[in-house]
Amino acid sequence: MKAGIVGLPNVGKSTLFNCLSNAKAQSANFPFCTIEPNIGIVNVPDLRLQKLETLVKPERVLPATVEIVDIAGLVKGASKGEGLGNQFLANIRETDAILHVLRCFDNDNIVHVDGNVNPIRDKETIDIELQLKDLETVDKKLDKVKRAAKTGNKDAQKEEAVLLQLKAGLEAGISVRALEFSEEIYNEYVKPSQLITDKPVMYVCNVDETAAVSGNDYVNQVKNAVKDEKAEVLVLAVGTEADINELEDYDERKMFLDDIGLQEPGASKLIRSAYKLLNQQTYFTAGPKEVRAWTITTGATAPQAAGVIHTDFEKGFIRAEVIAYDDYISFGTEAKVKEAGKMKVEGKHYIVNDGDVMHFLFNV
Repeated sequence: MKAGIVGLPNVGKSTLFNCLSNAKAQSANFPFCTIEPNIGIVNVPDLRLQKLETLVKPERVLPATVEIVDIAGLVKGASKGEGLGNQFLANIRETDAILHVLRCFDNDNIVHVDGNVNPIRDKETIDIELQLKDLETVDKKLDKVKRAAKTGNKDAQKEEAVLLQLKAGLEAGISVRALEFSEEIYNEYVKPSQLITDKPVMYVCNVDETAAVSGNDYVNQVKNAVKDEKAEVLVLAVGTEADINELEDYDERKMFLDDIGLQEPGASKLIRSAYKLLNQQTYFTAGPKEVRAWTITTGATAPQAAGVIHTDFEKGFIRAEVIAYDDYISFGTEAKVKEAGKMKVEGKHYIVNDGDVMHFLFNV
């Protein structure tokens, strides 16, 4: 699963990418610094994994991960190929969620592609380009469906009505994620269209250090602008995060965070939020060889969770032994959990909870 970092040129995307991935994407004070997308595999910070490690003392620990993609900055006209538009839109289409970085700080030394700071205008610039690209996709599909609808095909007529609703919304400047559809209609007609503005989005307000905790007027403007959009807003001082990232000593990092009033790096919060944005959750396996966090889609069944380890586990699934994370921590060992009768045996219809500690029995 990939989350793509997008935004206008020079708003802090590559600096954020470097903070998240500890990679060193080029970041500089001019537009189109990023041309080819940078890709980083990022560990998901999870205190539960650390607590399990303390109790189990395994040979190794493997956290869950998220793939983060730093995509070239977009400009007006991208939907028609302006700037690096075609490449940008192809790259963003391949992601599963969008981290939209908005510049929410003033600094005369850092050039803004449009000459002045205005996060709402910047957001609308990208929204419009993505909506125009989706409109192009919908129009092409509509041309095909209309022909079938005219022959009296009921399914085609139903799809045509949905496409016309999508078209009207996009023409009105409304992203697909903000349009209302029944679950049945969405799953049958909207989701398969894979429209860019249907992807879940988190707006990352890039602020200066003074606004890292409580935000500022620019942030308030963003929150007000997206309140009806089913989107998250996260405040992050990207430049400050970059400075923290350069410190190798844990105590120095903690002092820096304490000074600005943060309990943890904002980048850690963003990674966890991106994980949830991608509709992902974690279950654990815990033993002397390895404690590991496994990534599954929220709502996955026990056999589907087993299949993440190996497809044979899913094919030959018999049952799962499940310990709730809180019970594991309370009793301290698997043996004590069993003695207390807190280990559950679950079948193929069990919906895995976030944090479950699991063993699978299977036969191929």
